[in-house]
Amino acid sequence: MDFIDEVTFRVQGGKGGNGCMSFRREKFVPKGGPDGGDGGNGGDVILRVDLGLATLFDYRHQKRYRAGSGGNGKGKKMAGRNGQSIILPVPPGTMVKDGDTDEVLADMTRKDQTCTVAKGGSGGKGNVHFKTSSFQTPENATPGREGESRFIRLELKLLADVGLVGAPNAGKSTLLSRISAAKPKIADYPFTTLVPNLGIVRYGQAGQFVAADIPGLIEGAHSGRGLGDRFLKHIERTRVLLFLIDALSEDPKQAYRMLFDEMTQFDPALVEKPCVIGLSKIDLIPKTERKSLPKRIDKRICIPFSGVTGEGTPELIDAVGKLLSGGVNG
Repeated sequence: MDFIDEVTFRVQGGKGGNGCMSFRREKFVPKGGPDGGDGGNGGDVILRVDLGLATLFDYRHQKRYRAGSGGNGKGKKMAGRNGQSIILPVPPGTMVKDGDTDEVLADMTRKDQTCTVAKGGSGGKGNVHFKTSSFQTPENATPGREGESRFIRLELKLLADVGLVGAPNAGKSTLLSRISAAKPKIADYPFTTLVPNLGIVRYGQAGQFVAADIPGLIEGAHSGRGLGDRFLKHIERTRVLLFLIDALSEDPKQAYRMLFDEMTQFDPALVEKPCVIGLSKIDLIPKTERKSLPKRIDKRICIPFSGVTGEGTPELIDAVGKLLSGGVNG
C-alpha cells in the first residue's frame, strides 16, 4: 500500500428533513387540529482515530463524503428519522485543517478521538408548532436546513519518539533495520527511502522507543527540494533527533551544518530538540584511521557506529535512551 500523508476532500452534513403539514382526520371532524411532525436531523461527518491505520491511502481518490439526510415529518405528530452519520477513520497523528482558511480544526493523536467536521442540518418544524389560541389551523411548516459543507485537508505527521535525520544514503535505513524489526528498503544509492518508516527499538531492561526514518534531506529541503518539506513535518512531533552523518564524507561538520540549517529554516523549534550525532559506516574505515573522526560537533558528542556490523550501536541507542529519560545532552 502506498504511503499517503496529505489529502484534501469535501465533506457535507446531511440535509434536515422537512416538517410536515397535516391535520387530524377523525370521524365527523373533517379537519381537526394540526398534527404534522418534525423532520429528522441530517447526519454528521465525523473523523475518528484508528490505531490500525498508518496512511491516508483510503482517501486518495474519493473527493466527497456526504452524510445521510433526515426523513420528512409525518402526520400524527410522527417525526422523521435522523440521517445516518458517517465515520471516517484516520491514523493517529492526523492534523485536520479547513481546506480554505488553513485553520486547524483538530490534532488527532489519541485512540478513538473524534472530530465532527460537518454537522448535519436541523429538521424542519411541523405545523403542530404553529398553532395558537387565535389560529387553530396553521397551514405552514418549515423545510429542513442544509448540512454544513466544507473542504478539509488531512495532514499526517508520524507519532514517534526519535527522528532519524540525515542526507540520502547516510545509513538511516540500515540502522533502523539493525535496531528494530522494521524492514525498510536498503540499497547503495541515494533516495532509497521514499516514504517514512517506523520501528520499535528496545533497550536496557525494559525501555523502548519508536524511531522514524525519514527520506534523506538535501540542500534546499526546507523549501520543498527533494520533497524535503513533506518529509520534515514527520519529525515535528518527535522528542529526540538522531543525526546520522556519513563518516566517509569529506567534511562531517559541514554535512551536519547543512542538516541543521535546513531544519532551522523549516521550523526553528526543531533544532531546539535534544539530539545525538551518529557517525555511520565506520566498518568501511580502518581502525587506525578512525582517530581523525570528530569527537564533537557543535559541542555535541559524536558516536561512531556501523549499522552493518552493529559496532557502536549499543552506545548510540544508550545515548538516545538517556535523552528520552531526561538525561543531559552532550
